[in-house]
Amino acid sequence: MPQNEYIEEAIKRYGRRFNHEERMRKREARSVHKNSATAQKLHGLKAKLHNKKRHTEKIEMKKTIKAHEEKNAKTTAPQEPQAGAVPAYLLDRSSQNNAKVLSNMIKQKRKEKAGKWNVPLPKVRGIAEDEMFKVLKTGKRQTKQWKRMVTKVTFVGDGFTRKPPKYERFIRPMGLRFKRANVTHPELGATFTLPMIGVKKNPSSPLYTQLGVITKGTIIEVNVSELGLVTTGGKVVWGKYAQVTNNPENDGCINSVLLV
Repeated sequence: MPQNEYIEEAIKRYGRRFNHEERMRKREARSVHKNSATAQKLHGLKAKLHNKKRHTEKIEMKKTIKAHEEKNAKTTAPQEPQAGAVPAYLLDRSSQNNAKVLSNMIKQKRKEKAGKWNVPLPKVRGIAEDEMFKVLKTGKRQTKQWKRMVTKVTFVGDGFTRKPPKYERFIRPMGLRFKRANVTHPELGATFTLPMIGVKKNPSSPLYTQLGVITKGTIIEVNVSELGLVTTGGKVVWGKYAQVTNNPENDGCINSVLLV
């Protein structure tokens, strides 16, 4: 490692502090007010450069919003059978209607961004870090206390490789790693055991989501290709979200309800 990269080295060795994600989120939220205060104070050449930068940023933002807005699409209306013969030059002609449509993908993305899912458990109990993690003492004299062991059920992907024990901050025990979940389809009223793809959101903390911790109320993504669900376009649905409805660490299995 090059000289003076001690910050990167410390992050590699000891990881980041517990509330790093939360601090970054708050900093980003405050940045709007900070930018506003800076813009009001600046004058002269610095103000010109700052305004130019903000102008380009706003243009990019407007372009992105416009790309996601509804667009006009022409649809062909079904023709009513006409009485009598139709000339050859009128056979291919059909009346067109303009309709506002949105692609399914953009609809799905908007839905995910807004978080407007009708979930079975809208409110769940928050889990504190002292309940989630067990402090592990390390070092020759057992004085270092920067390692944590996760005490809840977790999900790690197939291609997961552990860090060397010396640098691993969060330890996820093998006995609490799950790969499959019991998913109940609310409309069919049937339960299937499906492989998990990932953890979408843990309501307790972004850190738990990043670690793949599964608790009551967590949104997980499951592989539903076995069920044979098909979209309106005729494509097979591969992954869908489900919400965990039990405490997996107590029951020894993950029970969830599919979000449809």
